[in-house]
Amino acid sequence: MDPTMTEMSRTPIELSMARNMVKRASWIGPALVGIFWLLRGSLGAGSATLGLVVVIANFLLAGALLSYSIRISLSMYHAAALVGFLLRLGLITGTMLLVVRLVEIDRLAFGISTVVGYLTMIALEAIAVMRNRERDAIG
Repeated sequence: MDPTMTEMSRTPIELSMARNMVKRASWIGPALVGIFWLLRGSLGAGSATLGLVVVIANFLLAGALLSYSIRISLSMYHAAALVGFLLRLGLITGTMLLVVRLVEIDRLAFGISTVVGYLTMIALEAIAVMRNRERDAIG
């Protein structure tokens, strides 16, 4: 059995962790959207939502990429982790620049919600793993 698969669900750990991070977005997201709605109005709330969608898509892409690459080889997994991280950061940046050019949004709300959402979800996942609360993801 692949060591990155959990015993109970047979779901790759990376994909499980990405899903856990998306679950956290269900309460981080409304908080950020609410803050930007109060501070910047409906345009700010919509822009914050769009920023969070970019972050969630990034985490799901990361989980899928790592889960797929471990099936090929450990070297491919390491390459996907390093190169994939850099490519996904470039993808986030490119997506943000494209959205700003094509759609009228609140750039401040969009940028801040993307960065804060990304860092908050990473920090909460790291804390959960350190405290061994993600038993379904770690096995």
